[in-house]
Amino acid sequence: MTPRMIALAGCALAALAGASAASAQDYAARVARVLKATPLIDGHNDWPEALRGREADARWTMDLRADLDKRPVPYNTDIARLRRGMVGGQFWSVWVSANLPGLEQVKQTIEQIELVRAIAARYPETFALARTAADVRRIHKQGRIASLIGVEGGGQIDNSLAVLEAYHDLGAGYLTLTHTKTIEWADSATDNPQHDGLTPFGEKVVLELNRLGMLVDLSHVSEATMRDALRVSRAPVIFSHSSARALDDHPRDVSDDVLKLVAANGGLVMVNYAPSYVSDARRRWEADQAAEKARLNAPPYGGLYIGQPDKAAAAFAEWQAAHPRPRVTLSEVADHIEHIAKVAGVDYVGIGSDFDGVGNDLPDGLGDVSTYPALLAELMRRGWSDADVAKLAGENVLRVMARAEAVASQIGGQVGQ
Repeated sequence: MTPRMIALAGCALAALAGASAASAQDYAARVARVLKATPLIDGHNDWPEALRGREADARWTMDLRADLDKRPVPYNTDIARLRRGMVGGQFWSVWVSANLPGLEQVKQTIEQIELVRAIAARYPETFALARTAADVRRIHKQGRIASLIGVEGGGQIDNSLAVLEAYHDLGAGYLTLTHTKTIEWADSATDNPQHDGLTPFGEKVVLELNRLGMLVDLSHVSEATMRDALRVSRAPVIFSHSSARALDDHPRDVSDDVLKLVAANGGLVMVNYAPSYVSDARRRWEADQAAEKARLNAPPYGGLYIGQPDKAAAAFAEWQAAHPRPRVTLSEVADHIEHIAKVAGVDYVGIGSDFDGVGNDLPDGLGDVSTYPALLAELMRRGWSDADVAKLAGENVLRVMARAEAVASQIGGQVGQ
């Protein structure tokens, strides 16, 4: 290569680098414009539950403004990173264990709701409680983050519509019909089915949610439960944190057939970041890992190295070295968003990260709440318009909320009808 050719190649590379930097700046500017006009609303973040589980009584007084990523077990969320992520609204999950007795679930749910309310009261310059779509828009225009509440498990109502109404009165905006376990009135995606979907009481729960103006959340439920709820509900439903089953055949995800029903219902699937719900390779690797652990040492019934924990640990380390954990990336999450937009339509997809609910094993590029702009920029690079990015970010969920409010107004006092 001649000196002139080398010089020309260098100029070309410099031009490409400059163009790339300019493009990145352009995408960042476009994202900022979109999120100034439309609040970015995440359908599911477990920060309150994570604080309760790790901090005990300190959760009521600890500084939540910054540096929670530096804790011994890092959090995905703090106020500084929410601001960098340009978050405009957040459904905070108030999850409690489905293994608890019913009344204890109710007690702990109320404590979780109170924690969300307390955080908003402690940081009024940052948060404000929201119940309606209009509340979210007003709070966003004020430069604050609208705090919404989602109850993540039908067992948390202890088979009582009165308890459900009490949660509504305390500010809850949605109920996830099940968590990981099948309950008395609804089948879970990750437990043995008992009802082939919803029981008659489960259908009453859906209609009561409609009457109250609360969203019916179908994340965690079996496909039969999804179909029953979509048949019964008079208002649009949501999946607060689920992905596309066509890309990852996990029962927590949503099949193409159900995606089409969601579109007909006017509902919304908010894409989850949990690696096993995003990557089929990761899902299979996790199953293989669990099987290998059992093969090596599975008390009380035996295993290759039963009663020999050192040998079992060494053999498992060898297996891990030979079977590295598959990486999961921001691009794969964007693939799920695009698939749902293709099958159901761009009006029926949103974001439901599951931050602080899946630890710190998150897709590359999506490690905490500061990273939403990077995901939106990736979709812009793929050709998404600003209008469609705005739908994904918040307009779709605001439409669903407004429609649920309208349905509640139409139903009026008709309990369970």
